[in-house]
Amino acid sequence: MTAFTRRGVFGLAAAAGLVAALPPAAATADTARPRPLDLGRVRLLDSRYRQNMERTVAYLRFVDADRLLHMFRVTAGLPSTAEPCGGWEAPGIQLRGHTTGHLLSGLALAAANTGDTDLAGKGARIVAALAECQAAAPAAGFTEGYLSAFPEQAFADLEAGKVVWAPYYTIHKIMAGLLDQYRLLGNRQALDVLLGMARWARTRMANLSREAQQKVLHTEFGGMNETLASLALVTGDRQHLETAKLFDHDEIFVPLSQRRDTLAGRHANTDIAKIVGAAVEWDATGEEYYRTIATYFWDQVVHHHTYVIGGNANAEFFGPPDQIVSQLGENTCENCNSYNMLKLSRLLFLRDPSRTDYLDYSEWTLLNQMLGEQDPDSAHGFVTYYTGLVPGAQRKGKDGVVSDPGTYSSDYGNFTCDHGTGLETHVKYAENVYYAADDGLWVNQFIPSEVDYGGARIRLETEYPYDETVRLHVSGSGAFALRVRIPSWATHAKLFVNGEAVRAEPGRFAVVRRRWRDGDVVELRLPMTVEWRPAPDNPAVHALTYGPLVLAALHGDTVPAVIPTVDPRSLRREPGRVEFSVQAGDQRLRLSPFLDVHHEHYSVYFALPPSRPAPRTVAVFPLRNARESSGRWPDAELAGGAVFGDRGVELNGAGAHVRLPSGLVANLTGATIAMWVRADTIVNSTRVFDLGFNAQSYAFLTPRTGLGRARFAMKLAGMEGEDFADAAVPLTAGVWTHVAVTLGERIRLYFDGELTGENPAPRMSPLLLGATQLNYLGRSQNVKHPYLDGAVADFRLYGRELTAAEVREVATGS
Repeated sequence: MTAFTRRGVFGLAAAAGLVAALPPAAATADTARPRPLDLGRVRLLDSRYRQNMERTVAYLRFVDADRLLHMFRVTAGLPSTAEPCGGWEAPGIQLRGHTTGHLLSGLALAAANTGDTDLAGKGARIVAALAECQAAAPAAGFTEGYLSAFPEQAFADLEAGKVVWAPYYTIHKIMAGLLDQYRLLGNRQALDVLLGMARWARTRMANLSREAQQKVLHTEFGGMNETLASLALVTGDRQHLETAKLFDHDEIFVPLSQRRDTLAGRHANTDIAKIVGAAVEWDATGEEYYRTIATYFWDQVVHHHTYVIGGNANAEFFGPPDQIVSQLGENTCENCNSYNMLKLSRLLFLRDPSRTDYLDYSEWTLLNQMLGEQDPDSAHGFVTYYTGLVPGAQRKGKDGVVSDPGTYSSDYGNFTCDHGTGLETHVKYAENVYYAADDGLWVNQFIPSEVDYGGARIRLETEYPYDETVRLHVSGSGAFALRVRIPSWATHAKLFVNGEAVRAEPGRFAVVRRRWRDGDVVELRLPMTVEWRPAPDNPAVHALTYGPLVLAALHGDTVPAVIPTVDPRSLRREPGRVEFSVQAGDQRLRLSPFLDVHHEHYSVYFALPPSRPAPRTVAVFPLRNARESSGRWPDAELAGGAVFGDRGVELNGAGAHVRLPSGLVANLTGATIAMWVRADTIVNSTRVFDLGFNAQSYAFLTPRTGLGRARFAMKLAGMEGEDFADAAVPLTAGVWTHVAVTLGERIRLYFDGELTGENPAPRMSPLLLGATQLNYLGRSQNVKHPYLDGAVADFRLYGRELTAAEVREVATGS
């Protein structure tokens, strides 16, 4: 085992489809390892970043600490006359207490950056009150060191296998806030309280068997391993690292250490926080085990589970890799996920500065998700919970908690996890603008600011990302290297020092070594162009970016039924800083930077007509064997007991089905699906075919619904209801029937060459189905549905709508 080291950790102690936007990692100009600057050395200048920070600081000043401390005092048996909070801090909510931890972190970050003694004093008063509650814990019947806003019984219930929300999650937030108060402000009392909590956690977990510990870890526990490993780095006490390892969750750590992506179906933010912990454990130990976990997870999430704005997950859960358009919804991109991914990205870059893509991702996500999570019209910087990406989504507050009218949260009625992380996100912009190495200064993010370094003052001035120019003005003098990040997207970047060109390569740091003098100017130009970025699961659906900015269509009060189809040739620049428009049918859509879109409906994904005609016949699987007739597609696969019969594939109704190759339906504006089926038993919700991705995005034919008729239906995630066509009758049991569905401006359903059902005005076209990953015959995308009992034969997919006469010819073989 690698020895425990403090050296790498003190850098840490002193101190997130995006794939098209992030090319493979490039090496830095040299191997110098940077370290963060003290927050107080960086001064933010006026910009969107500083404005966001000021709104959050206004809330940090405003919020009544005694109200947040109320349940801590009540739990510890101490008097409190404060009014209880609402939302997730209400007296009956098991997560109560978590916001106090975020508040401590937010106060520490803001005070360390600005030097504001009032903010520091407020944090100190909260720490003192928590110390009193911890001291009173034994008299209240709790174990020494225990500190929370709910009784310790929650942990006994958790260990007994009972359903408890997330008690260790709340403990982590409190511990993290205390650690920030000590690291950033030097509050020794905060460290003392934290050490007591760490001893309590070690005793609690160490008394359990390894099996029992792992069962406890099935319940969300935040980043307990992160804070405990960080505490080990800060104090040099290895025991805290051993406690951190008690929170290593084998269920996710083991497959990640083997470079296996098992994220589908997992709660995203639960797991991201664990991996942030793994990154700190890597820094503390140098062990390859933790390195692989943290870096492989980051690579998979960013390149295979991330939407164009930088966020991930739909309804808080990861989907299968590369499902983006097929996983759209109102509840995509929980902001806590990106908060933790940004933490992870920072930790990984500090450990391995050759990976400039960590910084590219951080900038992209800050610009396109996190800056825009805050309502610029709210005095207290209220933030959203999710950033929905379904067409026509709108930024809004979390359902089930109180949001003030016209904004995303409230002062005392919300207190969700995203309310809490928002108290940190918007007061720590200064922490990643500059880093320092032994020989120079690193410029990582282009945020207007000043920093003193090496005898000189560097003033970064820019209107970026609305303008392509970044200027660094030098006053004073000093000899040091200046490293300036060149974003990977900036393929035509240019760098000048006092007007003389310096080599600048995308995805690298440009390095200028010289004695700097008063009046020197470094100018970075980042020419921006528009780019249509295809989604991984649908080559016809794109997001539109301008430089590092994701553009969104503005819909006002209108909600489009499906992803808008636009003509990319009609894109044009409009008056304004970064404003465009594009034609969508008979409507011209205004496009603005997504971070500026508030209080109206928007879309960030668009369908583009295919650049070339689809083949008349896409695929033919006779199913007398596994081969596709043209040879353009891989073989079909028989699964679950399916076997070849005299005419086609026999299915047993008990798991047997056929898997066709992925990608079949891509880039089709019109299509026809035709095949033969024999349904020996007619059961509701079985499938003749089901081409799609998941239980939200599909195109299927069922022999019978609860209405007693066969139905074709198709749907894309986020749509309200299905587009469907019902047959006049169900399929007939025990006989071979030719079925065909034509898709385009209408949906028509045919049995044995005769029209039996029609939808004259579907909302979506087959173009929106995309490169379907899971194409089944005899099986549903929904695992709860029964399998088909019967047989299937001669599956055909055409790249156009067949006429009625052509369908009849296919059915009769004439």
